[in-house]
Amino acid sequence: MKVVVIGGTGLIGSKVVAKLQEHGHEAVPASPNSGVNTLTGEGLDEALQGAQVVVDVSNSPSFADDDVMEFFRTSTSNVLKAEKAAGVGHHVALSVVGTDRLQGSGYFRAKQVQEDLIKDGGIPYSIVHATQFFEFAKGLADQATDGDTVTLLPVKIQPVFSDDVATAVGRTAVGEPLNAITEVAGPDVFELPELIRKELAAKQDTRKVVADPNGTYWGAKLQDDTLLPGPDAHIGEVHFDEWLAQQK
Repeated sequence: MKVVVIGGTGLIGSKVVAKLQEHGHEAVPASPNSGVNTLTGEGLDEALQGAQVVVDVSNSPSFADDDVMEFFRTSTSNVLKAEKAAGVGHHVALSVVGTDRLQGSGYFRAKQVQEDLIKDGGIPYSIVHATQFFEFAKGLADQATDGDTVTLLPVKIQPVFSDDVATAVGRTAVGEPLNAITEVAGPDVFELPELIRKELAAKQDTRKVVADPNGTYWGAKLQDDTLLPGPDAHIGEVHFDEWLAQQK
């Protein structure tokens, strides 16, 4: 089948394209680099010609509250409109485990708007909720750093390798629309400060990690299990420690 991957040149998108092509599908990456701009609609109609499935793994270039809301609202609306015109039968989107529980954060409010548009958009859909990627651990540390101290909430986190996320997205794309959310997570649960200590130690980063129960996560207050998936989540194969050892 023909699958158009919005954001198909990024971390997840490029892996989804490769995996679909390996299984004999016509996977086409669509991004500003290939002349497709979902914010303006430029190139969308042409890119979606003949597609049975559209996978959206794109992300906002700016995480400022207004910018990210504008991106997901406008981009998703434009993609859904183009899908209707092209007769696309399945819209697959990548989102985040706990989005509905993280509404204190502007980013996750925008992701919730994206999900709501998809659910109400009239196209059969599947939403893949992933936990935080291994590759984002350093970013989590950086946004929580003041001087040489990283201050983090002592909550549980179950990170996942991006390759396992791409596998889950690709498998969902070639299946029947779920008209529901499916989850993917890594095999190990950590406390967030523990995870970041492992990440920094592996990179010989001397920043000190401190747990603060009064802190926030991207601006949102969390319960201990807010970032964890439900019991039916698909569990990836790669362990964080294995992945970390390969980064050295």
